[in-house]
Amino acid sequence: MGWSKPPSTFRPRSFPLWTSSRVPWDPCRRHQPRAVGSPAPGRTPAPPGPPPRSPGCARSSADWPGSLAFSSSVTEDLIRRNAEHNDCVIFSLEELSLHQQEIERLEHIDKWCRDLKILYLQNNLIGKIENVSKLKKLEYLNLALNNIEKIENLEGCEELAKLDLTVNFIGELSSIKTLKHNIHLKELFLMGNPCASFDHYREFVVATLPQLKWLDGKEIEPSERIKALQEYSVIEPQIREQEKDHCLKRAKLKEEAQRKHQEEDKKEDKRSNAGFDGRWYTDINATLSSLESKDHLQAPDTEEHNTKKLDNIEDDLEFWNKPCLFTPESRLETLRHMEKQRKNQEKLSEKKKKVKPPRTLITEDGKALNVNEPKIDFSLKDNEKQIILDLAVYRYMDTSLINVDVQPTYVRVMIKGKPFQLVLPAEVKPDNSSAKRSQTTGHLVICMPKVGEVITGGQRAFMSVKTTSDRSSEHINTRSKRMEKLEVDPSKHSFPDVANIVQEKKHTPRRRPEPKIIPSEEDPTFEDNPEVPPLI
Repeated sequence: MGWSKPPSTFRPRSFPLWTSSRVPWDPCRRHQPRAVGSPAPGRTPAPPGPPPRSPGCARSSADWPGSLAFSSSVTEDLIRRNAEHNDCVIFSLEELSLHQQEIERLEHIDKWCRDLKILYLQNNLIGKIENVSKLKKLEYLNLALNNIEKIENLEGCEELAKLDLTVNFIGELSSIKTLKHNIHLKELFLMGNPCASFDHYREFVVATLPQLKWLDGKEIEPSERIKALQEYSVIEPQIREQEKDHCLKRAKLKEEAQRKHQEEDKKEDKRSNAGFDGRWYTDINATLSSLESKDHLQAPDTEEHNTKKLDNIEDDLEFWNKPCLFTPESRLETLRHMEKQRKNQEKLSEKKKKVKPPRTLITEDGKALNVNEPKIDFSLKDNEKQIILDLAVYRYMDTSLINVDVQPTYVRVMIKGKPFQLVLPAEVKPDNSSAKRSQTTGHLVICMPKVGEVITGGQRAFMSVKTTSDRSSEHINTRSKRMEKLEVDPSKHSFPDVANIVQEKKHTPRRRPEPKIIPSEEDPTFEDNPEVPPLI
C-alpha cells in the first residue's frame, strides 16, 4: 500500500523525525504509515532497538533515540560499539545495526566489513547510496527513513535479496533500472517516496524488474506482470513526464532552502558582530555611564542566565511551531537546530558549575593533614620494627588508577585522583617501604619500616648497642609477658567423648625373663656350700 500524496507537504515541526520510530502525522496523507520496525505482509521486521549489551559494558548515549551524542559519519569506534555480539571484531561481521545514529554519509563499511549479510541503516540522514558495492555477500539492506533521492551504486551487491527504501525522497523512478543486475532481488519497498504517488507506479516497477516477487509488502501475481509488460510502452513516457515535474519542484525547493540558510547566516553574523553593549547604534555617553555604574552596582549573573534561558526557550518554540516542508533540507535544518540548542545548554551549564578549590594536603607551616577523600576504610598497625597500613581499595579497580607516595612522616595514596593522606606516628624509611595488593580482596597493604635512629628537635640520640645479657633478659621478659592459658580436664566437658565410648583392653607386651647367670667353679670368689642343693 502506498500513500496518495508525496511526503513533501506542509507540516508543523511537532518533533524531530529521528526521535521516534514512527513517521510523523501528515494531514494531507490518506493513511497513516506504520512504524518502520513493524512487520508487513511478507516482510521481515527490523530489530526494534539497539543490539543487547553485555553486563560488563557501559551503555553509550548514542544507543538510544533522542540522544544528541551522534556521529555524522561512520567511524571504526561506532562499528565496534555495535559489534559486541561478535566480540567487537569487525572484519568478520555478518550483521550490523547502525540505525538512529544521525549518519549523513556512508563510508568505510565496504572496506572494514566485507562479510556483511544484513545491514540496518534506517532512520539516519544518508543522502546518497555509496560505498556498498564491494559487499558481495550482502542479502538485506535497510535504508528506510533517510534522505535518498536516487537508487544507485548497488550493482556490486550480487547476493542482494531484499531492499528497503521506505519513506525517502526518491523521485527518479527510472533509477530502479540499475537493480536489473541484482538477479537475486526478491523484495523491494518504495512506499512513502514521491515516486510511489506517480500514476502507474506499480506497473512500471513490476515490468522493469522481472526478478521481483514482492513490492511494498504485496506479492506480484503472474497475471499482474503480464499486464504490466503489455502496457510498458505506454506507461514509460508518462513516468518520464512525472519525473521531470518532480525534478523542477525539487530544484525550486533547494533554491528556497539555500536562500533561507544564507539569510539565517547573515542574522547570526550580525548578532556576533554587534556592539560591545549588545546594540548596533550606541551612545558613547550612555555606555560610559553604564560602565561606571557597573563598577558600583553589578547586576547578578542569575538575571543574565534567566534571560538567556528564556530567549532560548522562545526561539525553540518558534522553530518547532513554524510550518515547513518535509524535505531533506528540513531534516538537516532540524538536526542543526538541535545541535545548536545542545551547545547553548552546555554553555549555560558550564557557567553554573563552580570550580571546587583544590584540597589542602599540607598547610603553609609544612604540617601534613589527615585526608580521606575517597572515603575508604583503613587500618594502621604499629609494630616495633614497621608500620603497616591496610587500605580497603575497591576490589575491581584497576591498579593503574592507584598512586602511592611514602614520605618520612606521612603517606599519601591517590585513588582515581582523590587523595588519601595519613600522618604516621613515627618516622619511616621511604626507600625500604613496599606496597602490595591482594588479588582476592583488592586491599592495598603498605609496609613502612621504621628508622634506626630517633630524630629529636635538638640532638640526635642514637640507639645503644644491646649486649647478649640484655637480650637474654628481654627474652625472659617477653616470655613472662605471654598469656598463659590453663588446661581444662577433658573429662569435665559437657559433651561426651565419642572417641572413647568403646574402651578396648590394652595389650601389654610380655617381658622376656632375664637369663640367670650361673657362677662357674673357676671363679675365685666361688664357694661350694654342700648344704645348698645343686641347681638344675
